[in-house]
Amino acid sequence: MAKFNKVGILVRDEEQAVPVGELSNEFAKHNIKAVLLDQSDEVPKMDLVVAMGGDGTVLRALDRFLDCPVLAINFGTVGFLTAGDRSDIGKIVQRLVDGEYLTSERLVLNCEYSDTRDQAINEIELRALSRLVFIDVYVNETEIRTIRGDGVVIGTPTGSTGFLLSTGAPIVMPDVRCLILDGINEHNFTSRALILTPESRIRLHVSEETKASEVFLISDGNQMCELEPGSDVFISTAERTAKLIYFEDNYFFLNLSSKLSW
Repeated sequence: MAKFNKVGILVRDEEQAVPVGELSNEFAKHNIKAVLLDQSDEVPKMDLVVAMGGDGTVLRALDRFLDCPVLAINFGTVGFLTAGDRSDIGKIVQRLVDGEYLTSERLVLNCEYSDTRDQAINEIELRALSRLVFIDVYVNETEIRTIRGDGVVIGTPTGSTGFLLSTGAPIVMPDVRCLILDGINEHNFTSRALILTPESRIRLHVSEETKASEVFLISDGNQMCELEPGSDVFISTAERTAKLIYFEDNYFFLNLSSKLSW
C-alpha cells in the first residue's frame, strides 16, 4: 500500500469549510499534510486527492490530477463514485492510514477533433439542441450505421452509471474493459446500445444531412466546442487510467443498492 505524506483536498464549494477543517485535523493526527487545492493552473504534486462533493467534483479531480489516486467523500446527493460519507471522516482516514483500501483503475477516453485533444472519464457526447442530427458511426474505419436523433454518446463502464443511464444503456461493472456506444433519443425504436472492445477506434462523422444548426461536443458534461457538418471526432481508449480509492470489495454493488435503490 502507498504511503501518504501529502494530501490535497478538492471541494465543491465554500460551504464545506467545517468538514475540510475536520478532515485536515484527522490527517494531521497521522503526520500527513493536507492542503486545500485552489483553481489555479499549477498542479501540485500529491500522493492522494480527496474530492469532497458529488460525482462532478470527483470527475474534476480525476481530470486535473491525472496520475494521482482520488478518494471521494460524498457531499452531494447521489455520489455514485464516492467511497464514503462526510459523517465518517474519522473512520475513512483511519482505514486509509491502516491500508484497508483498494484502488479501482478505470478506463479513460481519448477524444480528438480538429487540432485538439481531450480526455474523459465518463463519456463523450455529440448532441444537438434542436432538430435532428445525423451521425455516421465508424468502428475501426468500418461504417456500422447512421444514428438519427438528438445525438450519440460513447462511454466507459464508469460512465454507465452516469448519463448513459438515461439512454437505457446497460450498467457495466467498472472492472469490465469495454466501451459503450448508444444513441440519444434516436428516431429508431429498434436501436440498441453497442458494447465495443477497449481497443476499438471510433470515428463519429457529423453528416451533411444533419438538420440541426448547432451540434456540440460534450466531454464529461462540459461543452467543448461546436461542430459543423462534415466534422469528424475520433475516440479511443487512453493509455492512462483513472484511479479511485474504495474500502469494500463489493463497493460497486453496495452503491447500486444505496444510490440507485436496487
